[in-house]
Amino acid sequence: MKRIGIVLGSSPGGGVYQYAQAVFDAVLRFPANEYELVIAYSHPVWLTHIPSGRAKLVHLDESLRSKVLNRVWHIGALPMSLWRRVAPVIDPNVQIIVRENCDLWINPSNDNWAFRAPVPALGTIHDLMHIYEPNFPEVGSAAELQEREFHFVETCRWAKGIAVDSEIGKKHVVEAYKVTPEKVFVLPYIAPKYIYDENPQSELPYSLPAKYFFYPATFWLHKNHAGLFAAIAKLKDRHPDIRVVLAGANQNGYDEAVKQVHALGIKGNVVFLGYVPDEHMFELYRRARALIMPSFFGPTNIPQLEAFVAGCPVAVSAVYGVPDQVGDAALLFDPKSFDEIANAMERLWTDDALCTCLIEKGKERARQWGPAQFSKRLEEIVDALT
Repeated sequence: MKRIGIVLGSSPGGGVYQYAQAVFDAVLRFPANEYELVIAYSHPVWLTHIPSGRAKLVHLDESLRSKVLNRVWHIGALPMSLWRRVAPVIDPNVQIIVRENCDLWINPSNDNWAFRAPVPALGTIHDLMHIYEPNFPEVGSAAELQEREFHFVETCRWAKGIAVDSEIGKKHVVEAYKVTPEKVFVLPYIAPKYIYDENPQSELPYSLPAKYFFYPATFWLHKNHAGLFAAIAKLKDRHPDIRVVLAGANQNGYDEAVKQVHALGIKGNVVFLGYVPDEHMFELYRRARALIMPSFFGPTNIPQLEAFVAGCPVAVSAVYGVPDQVGDAALLFDPKSFDEIANAMERLWTDDALCTCLIEKGKERARQWGPAQFSKRLEEIVDALT
């Protein structure tokens, strides 16, 4: 019987947390007679997701002592090889992980356990956009570049295997860090667990338009709300009823987004919902005319997968691995082109037959790659590394 550990270090909220939950659920699908599971968690929310008796639970306490130890080591540029030798003596969390004697530790979040503890580990690299899209300050600032490079260099050096979202994600890691291709495993994203909820919440506390595009995204520059607003401005004279509903906390570039909406005279065409809880997402997709996703980042993304499951047509940027991810189940456009974004929106706004076709193709795409297939692929990766 193999002993497999998984580190759940993510706090609730955001794509990394949702991905960690997908990996966690996939591990729980592993045959109980073949795999003994150890769950190392830091946030208590994870306790609500763990079936009784399925796994041994260990708590990782990010204490001040642990944080100071790691920070001093990092600032001092001391070698990770030395840290891995002394950490089992001086860091209580590393002691916990080492003591469990697992054949492999799965690290689904962008944390540093894949190299901080001297154990066989599967690390995760979600994207290298700080290298491929460095002009965006959210990944291209000096501090962010330094932090990302440290994390990914050490992960590639010490992890036994690395999980990525796509073949292009694999190519990026191999090119950027000279990793042998055999060490990098493609594990494509699936939609978050809440989209598969059999009893989604149908009553919503929002004043929604009868017909609308939906875009759930934080207001980072790379999400390209500016391009979306420019496209709406191009369409509003021909289609004054066009509406776009935005879900995302009122932070990061939110204030600038509101200014752009007013400056372009499209205030009546854009609805800001603010933060939206997970339990509302399925219904927001289901009611939408389509998902519009003009992001510059990849390699792939999760909202289009949510839309496929919920029966929502998709129009999305043709960047990096996204065309392969969506196949013929979505309209693709250049996110730099306001005309292409507007054209995709106009087609979906006016063509009922096109929307129906994309809904069916999206649902078929979701059937081909869902939780069962994701779990099987993860098990294949684990078996290859143990």
